[in-house]
Amino acid sequence: MIENLKSNVDKIMDTTETYSSNISHKDEVETVIYSLEENDSAMVNHTDGGYVWKFQYGTVEVFVQLTGENSDDLFTVWATVLSLPAKNESELMRKLLEMNWNGTFETCFAIFNNQIVVSTQRTLDDLSPSEISRCITLVATIADDYDDQLQEEYTM
Repeated sequence: MIENLKSNVDKIMDTTETYSSNISHKDEVETVIYSLEENDSAMVNHTDGGYVWKFQYGTVEVFVQLTGENSDDLFTVWATVLSLPAKNESELMRKLLEMNWNGTFETCFAIFNNQIVVSTQRTLDDLSPSEISRCITLVATIADDYDDQLQEEYTM
């Protein structure tokens, strides 16, 4: 699983490093999404608050939010792996915390809107195209790798 993840990240990072550093964060996000999406599933919503993209990767829906293009704006990626409530929630929470320590790289398991998600977030300050690619790829791959297992074990 880790080798597959590293291979996916390396492939996407090789692709993004060929683009100019003058490309906007929005354009870079779209380039990465369109390289990962399946079944022409990518969709975008643009509001005054920024952009939110959604796309299918394996068995998960991945969301990417960009609140703007300034250095203090946020870049957030998340994908749901399990809805709550769940069976054996204390056991599940312990398992997720242990997984956060080792095996999620720059991502983490979290609770958002009563769902367990894999997520990552940071400001745009010095955010490089390869970091955008790595964040999206990590969230998508880790969520897709763990969603079936967690749902099988903990869905009520």
